[in-house]
Amino acid sequence: MEGVHGGDSKQRMVFVDDQGVPGANSEAAALKAYPGSNTVPFAKFEDAIRAAEIGLVDEAVIPIENTIGGSIHFNYDMLLRHRVHIVGETHLIVNHCLLALPGVAMDQLTSVFSHPQALVQCEMSLRKLGVTAIPADNTALAAQIVASHGVRENGAIASARAAQIYGLHILAKNFQDHSHNVTRFLKLARKPIIPTVETGYKTSIVFSLRGGPGELHKALSVFASSGIHLSKIESRPEGKHAARVPVNGFKNGNSMCFNYLFFIDFEASVEEPRAQYALAHLQFYLVIRRGRYIRL
Repeated sequence: MEGVHGGDSKQRMVFVDDQGVPGANSEAAALKAYPGSNTVPFAKFEDAIRAAEIGLVDEAVIPIENTIGGSIHFNYDMLLRHRVHIVGETHLIVNHCLLALPGVAMDQLTSVFSHPQALVQCEMSLRKLGVTAIPADNTALAAQIVASHGVRENGAIASARAAQIYGLHILAKNFQDHSHNVTRFLKLARKPIIPTVETGYKTSIVFSLRGGPGELHKALSVFASSGIHLSKIESRPEGKHAARVPVNGFKNGNSMCFNYLFFIDFEASVEEPRAQYALAHLQFYLVIRRGRYIRL
């Protein structure tokens, strides 16, 4: 689905999780990935992914991991629930600012609003400040809350753009605990892309193990022997198979109670012989391809 802007000029319509509130980091990531695109707000990540799945939007742009906060597990789980393909990625440098109403000093703050991920990324700074951290749906909404409520003891962690939009004062820049704060976003679409070159691609797959000693080592070692770099490994509970029956002679309390799925990003295209060899090695496992795209 495409939005029309300026005569015959067509723009890509992408999701951004700003709940209709401008100034969120996901909005910035979407505009970085697709300059000039029309952003469509959804209240929840799953709603956005579903919109891409059924074609209401061209693509959904969602955060998947952060250099400070780590992986965003909920969004990993959503990749399995919906038939979408990863068609790209973008990295956004996140510089959090501590915002307050004009004329308010930092030592006057008692509460700070922000998205849970932002609160984690600024945890030590907030602890030193001695304030109560209050979660909000996103950073831009946190800034809007502080501006609209008018309570001088309230602050927000958000972007400099959010401060400008909502008329707030920046008390501190780079408020995150570590200066290197980067969030990786995935671009999701209903249909996969077809690579136009043979190199420079990343492939994402999901697989499960049959159980038994050394199974994970066997599954991963083929990538090393094929000269393929693994850029990401993430495990998630399989859910419906979480409490499985004892296998391989395990008895009583020693049974395999938890079954996991493994998300793998590797730096090769599935069209390369080395990748085909590695995937053929995994034929004994349940493998789901989630996307191939140009790596950054």
